Amino acid sequence: MENFIFKSGTKIIFGKGGENTVGEHVVKHSHKVLIHYGGDYLKKFGILDRVTESLKKNGVEYVILDGVVPNPRLSLVYEGIKICKQENIDFILAIGGGSAIDSSKAIALGAVYEGDVWDFYSGKATPKKALKVGTVLTIPGSGSEMSESSIITNEDKNLKCGIDNELIVPEFSILNPEMCYTIPPYLMSCGIADILSHLFERYFTTTKSSVLSDHLLEGAMKAVLEVGPLMKKDPKNYDYCSEIMWLATVSHNGMLDAGRVSDWASHRIEHEISAIYDITHGGGMAIVFPAWMKYVKDENMKRFVQLATRVFGVTDDTDKEKVIEKGINCLEEFFKSLGLKTTLTEANVPIDRFEEMASKAVGDADHIGRFKQLKIEDIVEILKLAI
Repeated sequence: MENFIFKSGTKIIFGKGGENTVGEHVVKHSHKVLIHYGGDYLKKFGILDRVTESLKKNGVEYVILDGVVPNPRLSLVYEGIKICKQENIDFILAIGGGSAIDSSKAIALGAVYEGDVWDFYSGKATPKKALKVGTVLTIPGSGSEMSESSIITNEDKNLKCGIDNELIVPEFSILNPEMCYTIPPYLMSCGIADILSHLFERYFTTTKSSVLSDHLLEGAMKAVLEVGPLMKKDPKNYDYCSEIMWLATVSHNGMLDAGRVSDWASHRIEHEISAIYDITHGGGMAIVFPAWMKYVKDENMKRFVQLATRVFGVTDDTDKEKVIEKGINCLEEFFKSLGLKTTLTEANVPIDRFEEMASKAVGDADHIGRFKQLKIEDIVEILKLAI
């Protein structure tokens, strides 16, 4: 097991009606907030009204900035930063899924920085402070509600970059599983795929001793495989929604990869696809991860066999190649059962910019990934396998 530091700084308020208490949690930190979200569904289903009413009851002023879209845009972050500085706002309240939360975190960083907030995402600067952030989660999947991560798309440069910093870990996150009732089926499928991808990134490790976290990750994967299809069939089942919402959170809050090396190459590859073609992140991961598995499987066949047998229930066989192939096929079939595409062709993603995407994924480094170090030519081959 590797050395690690684990800190959980987010207060979770889980259960029915949690959004009605948001003002009680915000007022401990601020009396003037920026509400940041995207999507008409918040008004349609009364979510925004319930949040603002709670803020009013607790004497909290608010300014609203909507317009968040999947693969959140840097231009909207700039707008939020400007509002915060003009209005003397000292707290950001995100309502939505990963896009709204990531955008809110970026605003929180930029509002107290004299330079360009993109400096943090491009690696040119390291943040020293940030406004505090709270969230009302409406779309599970990203895990951003309890993580130190934020990913933003620079639409002018067709770049999607992220930052990990404990300054942007939310102070609190309100998780009401009833919010899942409002999620369009495709976005829910993308969220489920995103949860699995977070688990896989941690599972494929170079750490030799990882027994406890192996079993925790495998248990979480099996829970996703079990509950995901049930939720798709019965999307307003509170218990199913509860399981998926909490799975999304614990899959990305750092607990399951404590003491082990994670990979994250597949995420870097997908970011370049969605940065250019604006596909939903979870949908992109359903395409990238099977291709990545096919390319790197020989790096540690024992781990792939373990995944296939323990998680996907593939019958053990003396032919490791067949076991691994069956395991990857099971994953692809699971994604398809959710209504997701598993190839770039099916997703109508052009195949003429592989070199560009691979180069951007690597950036100024020599390679990405830890399970297997991937250079530009390796990434191109993975993208070819995803056609």
